[in-house]
Amino acid sequence: MQREIQVLDKPPLLPGLMLSLQHLFAMFGSTILVPNLFNVDPGIVLLMNGLGTLLYLILCRGLIPAYLGSSFAFIAPVTIVLAGHAENYSKALGAFIVCGLVFVVVALIVKWIGTRWLDVLFPPAAMGAIVAVIGLELIPVAAGMADFIPGQDGVIDPANVKLALLTLGVTVIGTVMFRGFLKIIPVLIGIITGYVAAYFMGVINMDSVANAPLFKLPTFTYPEFDMTAILIVLPAALVVIVEHVGHLMVTSNIVGSDLSKKPGLHRSLLGNGISTIISGFLGSTPNTTYGENIGVMALTRVYSVYVIGGAAVIAIAMSFLGKVSALIANIPVAVMGGVSLLLFGIIAASGFRILIESKVNLGNPKDMLLTTLVIVIGISHAQLKIGDVELKGMALATVLAIVLNLFFIIIEKLGLSNDKEPASH
Repeated sequence: MQREIQVLDKPPLLPGLMLSLQHLFAMFGSTILVPNLFNVDPGIVLLMNGLGTLLYLILCRGLIPAYLGSSFAFIAPVTIVLAGHAENYSKALGAFIVCGLVFVVVALIVKWIGTRWLDVLFPPAAMGAIVAVIGLELIPVAAGMADFIPGQDGVIDPANVKLALLTLGVTVIGTVMFRGFLKIIPVLIGIITGYVAAYFMGVINMDSVANAPLFKLPTFTYPEFDMTAILIVLPAALVVIVEHVGHLMVTSNIVGSDLSKKPGLHRSLLGNGISTIISGFLGSTPNTTYGENIGVMALTRVYSVYVIGGAAVIAIAMSFLGKVSALIANIPVAVMGGVSLLLFGIIAASGFRILIESKVNLGNPKDMLLTTLVIVIGISHAQLKIGDVELKGMALATVLAIVLNLFFIIIEKLGLSNDKEPASH
């Protein structure tokens, strides 16, 4: 039986390097998907994810093995902010900084009063539905990227469809058939396969890679604070906070230590928040603890923070390689669309998994209404416009979840709920 490598154990250099590369590959496909969708230099994201992870490890006193990667929860609201205008990314960055500040505030609250209030705002019936909406509202975006549905010109390109299907197929097959090291990188292998196929099909032009310098500073973008953008993006922070808490509980179970007590949930939230604030000031995407890397730890029984730190250092080094950044930025949209269909679907399935594993009772009218209305509003294209502020999709669903759940709590406290009323026949 394989011996566990515990949190503070330091593997030898060469095995440690291979284990770090394994973590890097596990998160690579997902973490570069976000900057590709936002048309942002992947180099700055690799740099800030690496630096953010190192900062997180330091703030958590080297006791929590977690890698910080690009958060999917922000894709939908940021897409709304961008609205086809790349220059609006500066406004999104300002919103990221505010989201990071929310993390810091929650960390301070958790330090003093614990975590029960989060359970009040986001019971499983709401949280599962919100996570499901994140995936469900993005699936049409992925289908458009894959050219599965006609674009504005009403045309579907067969070459793009083939690339998307090939990428999706290889990723699915790899997930269920690959073994050993390959088992944890099916997304990366799927993307590479689609990329190579696109090259031989003549779909991509490699001139940008050939002309890119070997060494290149990442592209820095600076924030602009816009209230409309902040209000659109801000609800995603609440989703990521709950996701963060869940990830820490899972990691605690894997390593066999209650990390929420030592070094503390507040330290974990603080590390994530400060990392996101710094990323927002320099042009990167918001960070979150990555489930992919938690899976790697569970699979390999290697929990060493030195291995996680090694992956962060490698990511930082890669961010200064101009040809690597150009190569990543050159990935065809159809290839990313193919893998995104799977990834976004998995996010939706994760929401339903929360409902199942939390044993949400959909026979209870309040739970049924909370779950149903959050999903319906989240994917119905419903919009709430107050002045220049527009909420829709996951952002509107999150606000609805909070308001509706507080309403249910109030009527129960006032004795107005009919929970104990016998059903009529």
